[in-house]
Amino acid sequence: MSTIPKLRINACNDAPIRPERDFVVYWMTAQRRLSYNYALEHAVELAQTHQVPLVIFEPLRSEYPWASERLHQFVIDGMADKARRLADANVTYFPYLEREHDAGKGLLAALGERAVAVVTDEFPAFFLPRMTAAAAAQLDVRLEKVDSNGIVPLRAPGKAYKRAYDFRRWFQKHGREHLDTFPRRHPLVGKQLPQLDRLPAEITDRWPAATLDELADPAFVTTLPIDHDVQPVAAHPGGEEAARERFQTFLTERLEGYGNRRNYPEDDHTSRLSPYLHFGHISTHEIVGAVLEQERWGFDDLADNAKGKREGWWGLSEDAESFLEELITWREVSYNTCHYVENYDAWESLPDWAIATLEEHADDPREHVYTLDEFEKAQTHDELWNASQMQLVKDGRIHNYLRMLWGKKILHWSASPQEALAIMIELNNKYALDGRDPNSYSGIFWTLGRYDRPWGPEREIFGKVRYMTSKSTRRKYSVGRYIEKWVGKGY
Repeated sequence: MSTIPKLRINACNDAPIRPERDFVVYWMTAQRRLSYNYALEHAVELAQTHQVPLVIFEPLRSEYPWASERLHQFVIDGMADKARRLADANVTYFPYLEREHDAGKGLLAALGERAVAVVTDEFPAFFLPRMTAAAAAQLDVRLEKVDSNGIVPLRAPGKAYKRAYDFRRWFQKHGREHLDTFPRRHPLVGKQLPQLDRLPAEITDRWPAATLDELADPAFVTTLPIDHDVQPVAAHPGGEEAARERFQTFLTERLEGYGNRRNYPEDDHTSRLSPYLHFGHISTHEIVGAVLEQERWGFDDLADNAKGKREGWWGLSEDAESFLEELITWREVSYNTCHYVENYDAWESLPDWAIATLEEHADDPREHVYTLDEFEKAQTHDELWNASQMQLVKDGRIHNYLRMLWGKKILHWSASPQEALAIMIELNNKYALDGRDPNSYSGIFWTLGRYDRPWGPEREIFGKVRYMTSKSTRRKYSVGRYIEKWVGKGY
């Protein structure tokens, strides 16, 4: 009997399951891992029920927005991991990369014609919801999407929360039931499934799988039809193995002191897990479970009240509670927004008060106004901002605290708040390894007032939106070595 919460499994079409066909397909699109994965777990259960083989189909298009060597290589690293781990497994792994634009067109439909059922990942942002809906309309077999995004199922709250405080309070009331149900650590281990000798030749001849040799070759990505100007970041390899190694380093070396030191740019005492969470190379469940185990936590440690306070509800150390605040409250309220707010990435999705105050001050004089090109090349008058932008370009990320400043100053130095939003989205999604993610969009929109409240005094350009400056950041934190590290690493 399945232990997967029903809220996490949703049919995308009215087509039937077809037990007379050849195999179950798990179309892996967002949760690109073999552990703690409800979608994989559900696909295994379907294959067992119908006593058919399982095909794990992991494609990578060439024409998704901002497709580049940086983003492609991160995914390819994960594909290579899986190809090694599944080489002798009783499932068929089918990694497919487009070597020409639109070369993969029709592949899912061809697999679907032979599928008992198709299972895929539910992801509430970027182009994935539209892609899933389009596929569902074309398939003549049941397509089910499974939510492995976080501790809270996307549908559990029932509505969008406009403030982190309100989401936190909801979680404190209902979190116990979600903390009590985790996906299987290894959905494939110990499962007896029929084995597929090979995929049909008419499929593999037209759409050949990427070989392990190709996936493991750093030069392979240079042959694909994508942006070759945005280079991979060697310091941040993708894949489950790299994700788990980074998490273990954080758990043993950086969790202690996280609460006080995570905002210090020169310490960089952060988890650096966001790219791995975004690409699904590690699960929130695995991270939370390991933190709670290290803290020797039990359900009896939870506070009885649900007042929405940041500290005290978990009954954990200050550092662990601070980390879970970021991982659960702030990350999952962003997923909540993307799931329930259709235009989450549009100007109109901002709170009414934020739109009103920013538009009221849209014509305020600006001492500095920069273009997208000038921002992208870090050609502003502010060396701290320039250092943040160069970290983004070269390292694929910005230190957490400076990322807020980075967005606030783009608002300050753009011709209009709407243009500032477009610039932030373009730069972040182009260069950040964790861009195009609900959490990433929430960070951008927070700089314009989402999840926040009006602040005084009212200022030029910002109006009542929270104000930040490089000068105040320098007063709070030492940034000299950070600037020295990143400024000058130009094009």
